[in-house]
Formats: sequence, structure tokens, C-alpha cells
Amino acid sequence: MNAMKTMTIYPDAELLSQAAAVFFAERARLALADHGRFSVLLAGGSTPRRTYELLAQKPLAEQIPWHACHFFWGDERCLPDGDERRNETMVRSALLDHVPVPPAHIHSITRCEQGVEHAAALYAAELQRFFDTQQPRFDLIVLGLGEDGHTASLLPASAALHEDVRWTAVARRPEEGFSRVTLTIPILNQGACTLFLVSGQSKAEMVRTILQPRTGEITVPAQLIRPREGELFWFLDQGAAGLLKDAQTA
Repeated sequence: MNAMKTMTIYPDAELLSQAAAVFFAERARLALADHGRFSVLLAGGSTPRRTYELLAQKPLAEQIPWHACHFFWGDERCLPDGDERRNETMVRSALLDHVPVPPAHIHSITRCEQGVEHAAALYAAELQRFFDTQQPRFDLIVLGLGEDGHTASLLPASAALHEDVRWTAVARRPEEGFSRVTLTIPILNQGACTLFLVSGQSKAEMVRTILQPRTGEITVPAQLIRPREGELFWFLDQGAAGLLKDAQTA
């Protein structure tokens, strides 16, 4: 059974980011109380970055059980450590370098020195170790949205969109000089809670395509995110929600 969508529209990107940071902190505390740890899958991109920065600041930084948090990534570019295009680089500079997270709780996607397929297999093995061979079920999955409708590195027309067995896959844009490792649809649809963060007028057409489609046909990758037994939230700013019918701002 697919989750119902909960959509909230905020006046601007800053208020969206503040709400997302509070949401993250609440989910962390709930997970700790329920089963003693908090596993979160992070997105890259400019919209989530501000949320991460707020999490590293007071008052939220003092309210989150960092010792019990485990950080994973939904996708990564196969580039050297510290490269500004890597999602991990962004998250470290915005959040992880400023809070007391045990280093062993940061579960990075490797740099692909031995090949991108090898890196994808290593990350699947890391997930298997952490979740004790069970189907991975993250407490929170944070996702962004590209103007082309991609999320994580599930790119339009990519073979990774059709992977229904493996937990990780490889993707590549023809114009880019590097490959990507991405988690697959089955894993992304297994989360306990999924949160899309989308801001900016440039995303408005794609947001309408996904949230108010004219037909039931799936035309873009993000439409495949339909958690089977979890909650699904969309946090939008007014720019991203500008083409939605009857949308109310929080």
C-alpha cells in the first residue's frame, strides 16, 4: 500500500529550511526513543544545504542525539574526497564538521578508484552490514528534485530506474566526465519517512507534473517514489508550488 502525500507550502526557502530542520530533529528524537538509533539518508543540492546548516546551529544542534545518528547518502558522484561536487563534501561543510557525530556513523559512498560498479557493490554491502542483512529501512529519507524530474541519481532514461533487485546502481549523464552511485527505487520506497525538499520557481513545472499529474502515467523518475509502508512529505516554497491548483501556504 502506497503512502499518502502530505504537502506543505512555505512563503520562502528560508522558512522551508527551518521547518525541515525542525522536522529532522523531531524524527531523530522519535527514532531514538523507539529503537535506540536514527538512520537518515541525505540528499545533496542547494535546498537541503540550508537545512543542514540550521541543524548545526543552536538551538537544534543541542536537541539532536548526535551519538545515535547514522548518516547515509542517496547518491554520490564518483569524484575525489573533498571535491566540491560531491554530496558528502557539501554535507560535511554544512553539518557534519560542526556536530559530535562519531566518525563510524558516517557511511560514505567510496570514490570509485576500483570502478563505479565496485563502489556500488561496496555500498550495498555497507547497507547490509548496518541493517543486519534485512531490507534497509531508513528512519528518514531526504530527497531533492531536479528540474528534469530526477531524484538521487535516478536520472531520466537511466537503466537504474528499472532495477528491482539490487540496492544500488550506477548512473551517468552523457555530458559529465564522471559516473554516479545511486540507491534504487526499492530501497527509496522502503523508508519509514520520506521528505522531499523543493524550492525555486524553476522547479514549478516539474512539481505540478508530479503532484498534480494530468494522467496516471509515470513520466519522470521522482514519480516512482511511493513509500510502501511509510510516510511521504513534500515541503515546497511558494516558487516551487506556484503552478499548483488550490495550493495553500502554511
